[in-house]
Amino acid sequence: MKYRIGIDLGGTKTECAVVGSDGEIELRRRIKTPHNDYQRICAEIGELVRGCEAHVGTRVSVGIGMPGAISPATGLVKNANTVCLNGKPFARDIASVLQREVRIANDANCFVLSEIHGGAAHGYDSAFGVIIGTGTGGGLFVNGGLVSGANAIGGEWGHNPVPWPVLSNHARACYCGRNNCVETFLSGPGLIRSFTERGGHAVLGVEQIVRASHDGDALAGTVLADYCLQLSQCLAALVNVFDPAVIVLGGGLSQLPNLAIKVQTLLPGLAFSDQLETAVVGAAFGDSSGVRGAANLWAAES
Repeated sequence: MKYRIGIDLGGTKTECAVVGSDGEIELRRRIKTPHNDYQRICAEIGELVRGCEAHVGTRVSVGIGMPGAISPATGLVKNANTVCLNGKPFARDIASVLQREVRIANDANCFVLSEIHGGAAHGYDSAFGVIIGTGTGGGLFVNGGLVSGANAIGGEWGHNPVPWPVLSNHARACYCGRNNCVETFLSGPGLIRSFTERGGHAVLGVEQIVRASHDGDALAGTVLADYCLQLSQCLAALVNVFDPAVIVLGGGLSQLPNLAIKVQTLLPGLAFSDQLETAVVGAAFGDSSGVRGAANLWAAES
């Protein structure tokens, strides 16, 4: 069997997996992503790869999913919410660390690629993969391939302004330099902020809001309902432009109770169509999608 290595470089954790040509994961290793330390991130990825290769006993191809993108204009990272990557020659540096060509794509692109290959989007000719977690991203797949776009920003719906009124005194600054981006509301930190700004008690994670709602906290229930509506509004704008056959929800917030079902119910009333055939589904591979998709950047050569 041939193997490939996929790496999911996230803001909180970095995961490395050995994926067989049958799509099964042979080995998974996970570390905490070094905070604000670019050189250490590169070094840790090198250690992960060498450890995985020692396990399978051979040198293999490596694909990496990362936040942001490699700029076609400069070759440097742009738009990463792991901000220490921005402006760095990551593709060149990681190739030097690993002493080989490495394929790199946006993490949301890797996510949708994974779900197309045997996952929740299998059999569809177009898909939008949504990541809602620490950040908010998306990946586009059409007619057999990823769509990164002329500027490598295809699918970056998280940095459009929110499609609902926001009072100026509640403007939310985004790391990208703009205010009231979709990400500032639909990410995990954004949802927590929505809860606390409306009078909710301080919480450390979204799961506490979900638990409070389950226990009868009216504010928590309202904030979660508003989140579903806001997500649906943002996806309706995407549907009106891209019109995908399926939307796959991934990332930590995709685990909110019945989220895909609720969005599927709301979306037809928001999109510009007499009826809506677009399916809204949860990811089949959960948090394995990132590494599977990254490994699949080399699938044609396996």
